[in-house]
Amino acid sequence: MKYFLFVLSGIAGGLLSGMGLGGGTVLIPILTVFLSVNQQNAQAINLLSFIPMAIITVILFIKNKMINYRNILYIIISGVISCIGGSILAKSISGNLLKKIFGAFLILLVILQIVLFCNKKTK
Repeated sequence: MKYFLFVLSGIAGGLLSGMGLGGGTVLIPILTVFLSVNQQNAQAINLLSFIPMAIITVILFIKNKMINYRNILYIIISGVISCIGGSILAKSISGNLLKKIFGAFLILLVILQIVLFCNKKTK
């Protein structure tokens, strides 16, 4: 049963990543809540699983001419630098604090989405 849940979490993460929605938003809670993986390991698994999913998605987006190359270098450079800093920070703080930070991030993300959705509906 546990292996089935790991496969199911991979499918959910892969589908969302393929759509550009961030599979980790689902993958990390599944791993920590349902599969009892500690927060640092869940985040590491998410980052490792993201690599092949991102490569495949980029290939498909390039093939379908869906990438705007104009500012991509700025995004890549700032993303890599931030990733290194975030990894060092995540490794240096406790799993409980990391869970709370991730939970707060998800709550803020939901609030932002609701506000944006409501604003779009009123216009």
